[in-house]
Amino acid sequence: MLLGRTANGLYWMFRYIERAENIARLVDAGLRVSLTRFDSGDDDWDGVLQSAGARQAYAEVHSTATSADAVDYLLRDRHNPSSVMSCIEAGRNNARMVRTALTRETWEATNECWIDLKAHLARRPKAADLPELIDVIKHRCGLIRGAFHGSMLRNDIYNFSRIGTFIERADNTSRILDVKYYVLLPAVSQVGSSLDNMQWESILRSVSAHRSYGWVYDGEHRPANIADFLILNGRMPRSLAYSYSKITSNLHYLEREYGLRPQAIDTAETINAMLTRGSIVDIMDHGLHEFLEEFISRNNQLGREISEGYRFYQ
Repeated sequence: MLLGRTANGLYWMFRYIERAENIARLVDAGLRVSLTRFDSGDDDWDGVLQSAGARQAYAEVHSTATSADAVDYLLRDRHNPSSVMSCIEAGRNNARMVRTALTRETWEATNECWIDLKAHLARRPKAADLPELIDVIKHRCGLIRGAFHGSMLRNDIYNFSRIGTFIERADNTSRILDVKYYVLLPAVSQVGSSLDNMQWESILRSVSAHRSYGWVYDGEHRPANIADFLILNGRMPRSLAYSYSKITSNLHYLEREYGLRPQAIDTAETINAMLTRGSIVDIMDHGLHEFLEEFISRNNQLGREISEGYRFYQ
């Protein structure tokens, strides 16, 4: 059985790498949504910070949520433990701790990501440079994932790493969907308008789902269809349903390998069943924002149960 500290290092290495990419995607979502607002202002970024779970911490160092300060805080502020730079450093530190459990290709991709992004994020980025910078972050994180997926043995090391990836990804997709609601709260009258549809399209682009959505729904940007695609479509690799199918299968691999069934497996199966059998009509009737808040809470609970069940700190 893998040592708890090693399992912890692998799990959190990949959570941090995924989070770095996801924060970049969240910034991208904020940029894209704000560009569709005729009255766009700095208030838009308050919603992005809320969705990143960073609003309270941000308020301790900034009195107002300006675009420049919010972007800087989310991308490179060392005092923000969830900034892209903080996550890349934390991911690399965890990778170094479990260096012998990783292939050379995975370690080198992680180290090169850290070196490259440290250079790119050494200074506050200009607004005009943000799209290219976000692409660099996504590219570098993708290289780590590709090196890992293409070179690692499919054993418990692989399973803990993948569980960390998909718990973080599920959290992110739910938060990016919620950005739409935070940003639109002052403009509820626009729901269903062409502007509303443009913002939904921006959400799809921020999770690299615009083209694949078009294949499934012929390109019509209806809110219920987009929510269905990102929540319940088991073929979409950033959907909640896809993430939980992978979390559940990797936990089952660990169950067979270790002969243990911690509470986390029951929790994952319950959430997976809810997403597999769920209906977007029921979700929208319940309230999409309320559904997403509840999902984020249950996803966090699963993370705690995995840590306890596999004794990460022993």
